[in-house]
Amino acid sequence: MHQIKTPALNTFNILRTRFLCFVLILVSTQTIYGQKSSRDSLEIVLKEVKAQTDFNVQDTVHINLLNALGSELRYYKTDSLLLLSGQALNYSRLANYKKGECKALLGIGNYYSDKGEHTKGISYYKKALTLAKEIENSTLILRIHNNLAGEYEYKGNYAEALNGYLKCIEIATKVDDQHMLSIINENIANLYASQKDYRQALDFFKTVKKINDKIGNNVYSAETMSNMASVYADMGELEYAMFNINSSISTFEKHEIMDWLAFAYEVKGKAYLKDNKFKWALYWYKQSEKLHSNLEDDRGKIDLMNGMAEVHLALQRDSISKDYALRAFDISKKLQFKEGMQKCALTLYKVYKNKKDFDTALEYHELYQSLSDTLSRNENKKSLTMLKTKIEHEKQKENLINQNEMALAKQKNYVNAALCILLVFLVVTFLMRRSERIQKRLNIELYNKTSELVKNERELRDINETKDKLFSIIGHDLRGPIGAFQGLVKLYKDKEIGKEEFLDFIPKLGADIDHISFTLNNLLSWGQTQMNGSVTKPTIVSLENIVDDNINLLTEIATSKSINMVNKLSENTLVWSDSDQIDIVLRNLISNALKFTPNKGLITINAVERANNWEISVRDTGVGMDRETINKIFSENANITTYGTNNEKGTGLGLSLCKEMVEKNGGAIWVESILNRGTSFYFTVPRATPPKNYQRAS
Repeated sequence: MHQIKTPALNTFNILRTRFLCFVLILVSTQTIYGQKSSRDSLEIVLKEVKAQTDFNVQDTVHINLLNALGSELRYYKTDSLLLLSGQALNYSRLANYKKGECKALLGIGNYYSDKGEHTKGISYYKKALTLAKEIENSTLILRIHNNLAGEYEYKGNYAEALNGYLKCIEIATKVDDQHMLSIINENIANLYASQKDYRQALDFFKTVKKINDKIGNNVYSAETMSNMASVYADMGELEYAMFNINSSISTFEKHEIMDWLAFAYEVKGKAYLKDNKFKWALYWYKQSEKLHSNLEDDRGKIDLMNGMAEVHLALQRDSISKDYALRAFDISKKLQFKEGMQKCALTLYKVYKNKKDFDTALEYHELYQSLSDTLSRNENKKSLTMLKTKIEHEKQKENLINQNEMALAKQKNYVNAALCILLVFLVVTFLMRRSERIQKRLNIELYNKTSELVKNERELRDINETKDKLFSIIGHDLRGPIGAFQGLVKLYKDKEIGKEEFLDFIPKLGADIDHISFTLNNLLSWGQTQMNGSVTKPTIVSLENIVDDNINLLTEIATSKSINMVNKLSENTLVWSDSDQIDIVLRNLISNALKFTPNKGLITINAVERANNWEISVRDTGVGMDRETINKIFSENANITTYGTNNEKGTGLGLSLCKEMVEKNGGAIWVESILNRGTSFYFTVPRATPPKNYQRAS
């Protein structure tokens, strides 16, 4: 690549320049010096370079120093980052120094990213990426791809973000860049953590820890442990959170890495806040706040101020809480950070409610609800787009492999053709055998593709049936009660009925809302299983406790109908199953029994130990079912709407869900019933004997 020639250096200046380059490499490594000493050293070296008699602004050492110093000042003097990167960009273009120009564009992109101007950030990153590809610098290509993926994540384009991270993993694996593999896997972990998929996030963090152990850099390990501590705090696993954050704090304090130390203090404050130890939480939040006073990291301040607002609210210091929440709200709004705005809105709602300023409290509550609805919809879209992007990425890899195989086959054909010219007498035999192989392979491919088409057709039909069923349930069983509720509110609002008449409808409205809530819970659980989103995670479970919990949950309904519920399960009723899924099964079966049992009836839950499983029964003295109904209730496409003894409404969705959950746990479900005599539902689950290859989670 053509470079502008710089003035010749005498022997002393050559040695001095080499020494300065060596210092530049050292001070750019945080594991050797702290951040403050790195900045000071860079500034000293920059002055030394400028003081040389033969100094030239286009010297690559000078340009590299400008870029390095700008990077060090990113979270301390952001304007300096823009100024130094701009200077490096101009000098690099004058010197035709592509690498320096690429780093300068990357620095400017970082500046606009931190300001929340994502469109500008992406524009500069793309310019930098073009240059990095031109000079074939894999390290810069990886850094820029990673930053681009981060920008798409900030903009809410999660599909593009995940696609970018996966592309980075491919490149980093190809060039064996362990440092970037650590960073990218950690970013993917944080992406899953942002959508509250903590288990998936922890899986990626474990991968990062293995890479960090291989690298042997304790600062990288401390950064990962800080992020893991934040996830553990959000999960409520506070002991793990404290272990990880204390380890990372000692490393950051040792190396004086202040931006990460501020984050670590904030995470420790969050852990104490989750544990309701508000004074300790406030202490660590204040430590983080002190460090942030010397940082220019608006994005990092949002969670800190949110946390301090929550602590002061818990300590009944509403005015201070309001001040922090408003400051965090303004930053979140400037950076278009909806999660931050949502948290602040909830805190401000509580503050104004305590002050009895109900109008303002209502405004913030409505804003909180609106943001929650938006984020909820975005979380659903995020899960789907991430899954879809991952599948598309795998397809692209598969297509690439197929293309390579085709290219290799083509080359093989050329070789065979050349051999055929030299070996005339063998060509006929070779072609015949080759033709047989090709025909056999084509037949196999045709068979596989036909099978795949049949499978896809079946899956599409199942998806359409699932969709029709979802809309049927939503339209039939949710729209009706909601419409009735809207109609009643409209009558009251239009003063067509009085307050007393409206209050007479409250019990009916309560029952409708309970029905809507119960139906929605079943609908969401069932929909998750249909979309392959429900993963069965069996553990040793005490059925007696689950039955007791559900009896307590449904006591109010049973009391209203004078129904007696009896739990005959013993303490040793231990099963090997997914506790959440079995809880759904029992809750639906007991709820159905209550619905179809008349006043003063009896519901009995019992368990009989068999050879390899427990047989659970839920018996009632209700209205029973005829043979036709029994044959339909567990059918694949059943959608039976029934009414209980007090006109309670049901959809049949609960029993479909029970069947799927029981079968996922390796059991079976069936029913016995006599009309007007009662009904008994039975299901089996494996006894608590873990498989031989079962390992306890660490």
